[in-house]
Amino acid sequence: MSRLKKINKDIEIEELVKIIPESVTYLMEKGIRCLRCGEPIWGTLENAAREKGFCDAEIENFTNELNLLAKNRINNF
Repeated sequence: MSRLKKINKDIEIEELVKIIPESVTYLMEKGIRCLRCGEPIWGTLENAAREKGFCDAEIENFTNELNLLAKNRINNF
């Protein structure tokens, strides 16, 4: 995995979970449900966050933190 895709608000939850499995725990800690019956929910990160009432600044913070998670994941391999 030499090239990491940058996480943004438009990423599909399914793709996010594939890229960063730890994102499930991260999002659950924020109150954003991203799995249902063991399968990723449909929709984007932005959609899931908005359903829980998060604003633009909070969603941007999520993407920044998720990009750090992804970078740390790569660096640890």
